[in-house]
Amino acid sequence: MSFLYWPTCTLNPRETPANLVPFTRGGGKVLNGMERATRTDKGSWVVELQGISIGGLDYGKKRTWNALRVGLGGRAGLIVVPVRSWDTAPYASGKFERKIMLPHDDGTPFDDGTLYSQGAIDIVMEETATISANIVTLRRVQAADNLAGIRFSYQHALYETGPAIDVDGDLWTLPIFPSIRATIPAGAPLECDEPTCLVHLADDRGMDIAQGKRERQEVSVAFVEAVDYWNDLAGA
Repeated sequence: MSFLYWPTCTLNPRETPANLVPFTRGGGKVLNGMERATRTDKGSWVVELQGISIGGLDYGKKRTWNALRVGLGGRAGLIVVPVRSWDTAPYASGKFERKIMLPHDDGTPFDDGTLYSQGAIDIVMEETATISANIVTLRRVQAADNLAGIRFSYQHALYETGPAIDVDGDLWTLPIFPSIRATIPAGAPLECDEPTCLVHLADDRGMDIAQGKRERQEVSVAFVEAVDYWNDLAGA
């Protein structure tokens, strides 16, 4: 299945906050009468793209915006959005690193002169992570010494790691949120430099903007994780 991809180069958000929405169940009352909350393996993401500058004399940006909202058709549509996580990314140097540009093995670029883009962070799934798993084992290849509290994506499913359960050299066993959406095979490289998330619009009219304005405007758009897509994929 093909998805729409948020055109970051054209509609560049100033910020991309992504937050966890845990799902807990009531588990009866405790001594002071408060309800006991029981943790489940369910939960999802909410993502916002904030501070997108459109309008003014740059008509192309507004046309791109219009085309996207027609393509999405409200909350039913699927789109892959960026989740910038530079401030928690496990760079080996401890500070932001750009992706590495490399040629082919023989030293030549692509036909158009461009090079391969390779992430500065290299972390792989050590053991196969099956659907609904909430504990994973990651292998550090090129990354910071601590893999707790980082974000990564695999096939546009976004995850965040919790406190380490076990550390054995470069192997880190950690809880993750949310539970695994689709199987991640052993040895699979994880996207830590530029994680993404597959989402729906949070509201059918979430891409409303003022048309016919000369002034530049800053807009934001809210999304919710496409949990239904992963459920359907698991049941296929």
